[in-house]
Amino acid sequence: MPVFTRFSRSPQPGTPGAEAETERDAREEPEPVAAEAETPAPRSRLARLRTWRARHPRAARALRLTTTALAAVLVLGALLLPNTLPAVEPDRFARIPAEAVIGAVVMLVLPSRPRLVAAVLYGLGLTALTTVNLLDMGFNEYLGRGFNAALDWDLLPDAQAYVEDTLGGGVATAAAVGAVVLVLLVAAVMVTATVRLADVLSRHRVRATKGALLAGTVWVTCAALGLTLFGGPIASERGAGTLRVHAQRTVQSLRDEAAFAREAKADTFGNTPPDQLLPDLRGKDVMFTFIESYGRSAIEDPVMAPGVGRTLDASTEALAKAGFHARSGWLTSATYGGSSWLGHSTTMSGLWIDNQRRYRTVTAGDHLTLTKAFRKTGAWDTVGVMPGVQKGWPEEKWYGLDKLYDAFDLGYRGPKFSWSTMPDQYALEAFQRRVHGKKRDKPLMSFVILTSSHQPWAPLPKMVGWDELGDGSVFDAVQKAGKKASDVITDTTKSRQEYGKSIQYSVTSLTQWLERYGTDDTVLVFLGDHQPMARVSGNRASRDVPVSIVAKDPKVLDKVSGWNWTEGLEPDRDAPVWKMSAFRDRFLKAYGSTPHASGG
Repeated sequence: MPVFTRFSRSPQPGTPGAEAETERDAREEPEPVAAEAETPAPRSRLARLRTWRARHPRAARALRLTTTALAAVLVLGALLLPNTLPAVEPDRFARIPAEAVIGAVVMLVLPSRPRLVAAVLYGLGLTALTTVNLLDMGFNEYLGRGFNAALDWDLLPDAQAYVEDTLGGGVATAAAVGAVVLVLLVAAVMVTATVRLADVLSRHRVRATKGALLAGTVWVTCAALGLTLFGGPIASERGAGTLRVHAQRTVQSLRDEAAFAREAKADTFGNTPPDQLLPDLRGKDVMFTFIESYGRSAIEDPVMAPGVGRTLDASTEALAKAGFHARSGWLTSATYGGSSWLGHSTTMSGLWIDNQRRYRTVTAGDHLTLTKAFRKTGAWDTVGVMPGVQKGWPEEKWYGLDKLYDAFDLGYRGPKFSWSTMPDQYALEAFQRRVHGKKRDKPLMSFVILTSSHQPWAPLPKMVGWDELGDGSVFDAVQKAGKKASDVITDTTKSRQEYGKSIQYSVTSLTQWLERYGTDDTVLVFLGDHQPMARVSGNRASRDVPVSIVAKDPKVLDKVSGWNWTEGLEPDRDAPVWKMSAFRDRFLKAYGSTPHASGG
């Protein structure tokens, strides 16, 4: 059958029907496709990634292997990370962590969706582990102990305030924001790493199962035989152990609060009548002074000791010429590297106050402090001189102070020296002008907290003529000529050197004040609140601080002759060492107080 093909021919222009045909063709003609060819439809990122992988298989494989290896390194690193800076060494990571083996087994047995959830939770767990390890590093470096989740969150605002006073508000804000960003970044990285490894395990299930079985067998064998490498066990459970220690520490802290509350109610001298408190010090002006960070390291460390030793010897000799003599020993502080108020309250209360929760518990009660004992007698006026206090301080009542002179009450118009609001020499001179040098109906018991030796020990004040102190403006040039805190705080050697100089300055300020203004009835008790931070005092330093009693009246020192303390301002290495909490009762008994217990 013949096939016919029909051809249509457009009318020639100008012929009848040409316009109608042209309009019909225009309506029926399809849209041009040239534009589509010029702008192709966008593809998904996944599609583009697949295309790139197909075009570059070797690079794609190398990228996959590298990503997986980095994820494994991150996970293993988090599980094996030590909690102190000196321990962060390569050999600490040559271990087999049990948590990694268990995690791999869990990922292999779970189906897809639960596996994803488990991987995310595992990553968040590693984030928590890394965070507490980093916090432990910081607390061990500055306070000589690990972080306590039940007690230490309250210290973080104080840490920020210290950074602000030391390095400026901008740095403090940046540090706070940076800390939050760091935690979020660690969380994102850890979750991504664990999800990546879970996916790899599921895609290579047979080989991964064999590997997990082998790793588990090796771990059990090493644990059973006690095999070690680089001085540590090959079979590690550090991650779980760290979280367990923190959990136990938290639980113990919560239990301790109730036990300590009962302990604080029992007081050997709680019911002692006023006339039986401190009868052998009646008529004396008694001054309790804490020197910031004045620790045993200042006297015994080879870097700081020579200069501090010369200062103590010179001060002992100068005081002797003025008629004063001293006895010195050691106290083991309840705190280390910071939290000075724990040392102050432990010394004055006779209770071991080594954390913030204990501090809040005892200061909320009516336990008899040594300073309050003077007030209870009615025979002394009691004052506090605290240039470091820059806000409300309700503890004033607990300490039993009639009047408190804080940073704003001493008339200082000079510059701050990093965290310290004013030089110790000025604070002591202001104390003399406003309190000690005035006529009174009663002798004075004063509680003085000096601050010039507070870290970062830059810039440091220098001694000026006592008659030149004025309103403190004389220190403008001294402060400007001093070292920058940022240059000292990051350098261990400089920190140790400047710390030693700060102790020399504080001791000199105090002993010169005593030479200048002390009387036959003046009794000075001065001591350190704690050791400086570990980077200065050393990682294995004790918590001991020096304590001295200075007086002209020989009867005052005769009362403590049985303590076997060293003559002079520098205690011997083998001088008696007491817990700081033992000082209150020993002092009260030495000066004639009669125990009458309360509570318990």
